[in-house]
Amino acid sequence: MEFNKFRIRTYEGRYDRAQVEYLERICEVGPSESAFLFTDTMGDPICRIRNSPMYMMLVAELKNELVGVIQGSIKVVTVHGHPPKGLAKVGYVLGLRVSPHHRRKGIGSSLVRRLEEWFSSKDVDYAYMATEKENRASVSLFMDKFGYSKFRTQAILVNPVNHHCFQVSSNIEIARLKVDQAEYLYRRFMGSMDFFPNDIGNILRNKLCLGTWVAYFKGDIAWEDFRSDGQVPNSWAMLSVWNSGEIFKLRLGKAPLSCLLCTKSWWLIDKIFPCLKFPTIPDFFDPFGFYFMYGMHHEGPFSGRLVRALCQFVHNMAAETKDDNCKIIVTDVGEKDELNHHIPHWKLLSCPADLWCIKSLKSDGTNKFHELTKTSPTRPLFVDPREV
Repeated sequence: MEFNKFRIRTYEGRYDRAQVEYLERICEVGPSESAFLFTDTMGDPICRIRNSPMYMMLVAELKNELVGVIQGSIKVVTVHGHPPKGLAKVGYVLGLRVSPHHRRKGIGSSLVRRLEEWFSSKDVDYAYMATEKENRASVSLFMDKFGYSKFRTQAILVNPVNHHCFQVSSNIEIARLKVDQAEYLYRRFMGSMDFFPNDIGNILRNKLCLGTWVAYFKGDIAWEDFRSDGQVPNSWAMLSVWNSGEIFKLRLGKAPLSCLLCTKSWWLIDKIFPCLKFPTIPDFFDPFGFYFMYGMHHEGPFSGRLVRALCQFVHNMAAETKDDNCKIIVTDVGEKDELNHHIPHWKLLSCPADLWCIKSLKSDGTNKFHELTKTSPTRPLFVDPREV
């Protein structure tokens, strides 16, 4: 049959860029009853994987027309109990797109299969992917057809950036870390976390990483002591910020009526009563960028307040930047993580159920697949900003 005549090949930027960008434009992201997001890769279709240690993009071609695309990246991460040193090689599946005019022809399945073959050729232990829980087509393809299993459910929390800055509490100290200090703290306190990237230093040194900050209460251990002898305050928190908007933009293609009404209402109130300093929802119908907060860690009985202070600090940083295209602050935490209560976000814009699925690509005795899929949903997971 005609629809079986497509072929899968490696992406060639010189010839394929325009067609891949067109494919991105005609493929919406999100369930039909919600908002559609479109991605503007700004002339670089592989921008979302370019910063990974190893990556690949495949395209499906039918009669000189690109009808499908998929991306994959490979890295070494912590997987609890995986021999010999608790490290495993994992492959991330992302960016699967099939032209609306060529769906249900096996194109998506062929792309996934070929990408998994590439993973296996690179000695990858596990393949994993993430999708909205309500995206039934994606869930069915990966879980029913390719044997992926539910790994975690994450919450993508989104907070709009508006021109009103937050007032951070005067009894909270916020200090910026040097890269080597940040790497030390991450390896010390988060190094045993599942999917913690072994090349965390490369992430922190990447030009897209805007920095790492810690927050603690004034009067606690001075930050100089914190750095010199390894002590930590009774309560403290840290996070890093990644400028995702530097490599690609998002645009809202369609939104529910409630979102439109809320946007207009808050804009009108702020216009009439600016002294009230109400938060406003930015215009998402033009391409916009965002900051991604990652590596969020906190300890101590009052660390929740410190997490909120850091989030407010990042918001203010985005609000005061010369780039007015940064319209949202995003972070990705466990569905049942207590951090959800301390991170400012708008439920209207957030995704409470982002499903992560995983599949074993090996059958030897080193595999810890069953342990991974049975891990407590409250156990934290490190979300790599390069894969957002």
